[in-house]
Amino acid sequence: MQAPQFPDPHFGQSPPPYQAPPPSGFRVPLTTEQARVPVEAFGRPVAFDADGQSPIFVGSSIFPNSVHPCKIAPHLSPPCRVPYGGEEHEHRGRYDVLPFDQAVMEWVPTAHGQIPHGRRPVEGGYEEGGGKLYHALAIVHGVRVPGKTAEHLHGCNVAFGGSEHIIRENYEIL
Repeated sequence: MQAPQFPDPHFGQSPPPYQAPPPSGFRVPLTTEQARVPVEAFGRPVAFDADGQSPIFVGSSIFPNSVHPCKIAPHLSPPCRVPYGGEEHEHRGRYDVLPFDQAVMEWVPTAHGQIPHGRRPVEGGYEEGGGKLYHALAIVHGVRVPGKTAEHLHGCNVAFGGSEHIIRENYEIL
């Protein structure tokens, strides 16, 4: 057995760069069975609901064969709301919150499901067939609402006021 070199041959060199966050970001796993939603672990909200005071966060709802980007509204019961099939679905079960970190994330303007050139969007989930879904943010009736986007959706889908709203232009991708 050979003795290790001393001093370390890499002594004095810069450490390796930090590992990049995973494509879906660092998440806070939750379930609708929890008595309390730990809002303090979510960081800064990405938006506020129609009342102008209730914070809204970005999340992903976990289904048996898919994961969909969604909005997390802790003041609602259940807090996880998913745009799907023309409606705002009240998701029950497992969901994840994606704390927004403005040091490494930004909202970038886009339209028609396009990924802006040179950008790496945060993956928010996938369809049953495997198509990727990304986090998006659109304005509905003057309110910023998180939702989902993908090239195959040709726009942004958000849940607001009991309905699924489809926004084709002037929305943002994370």
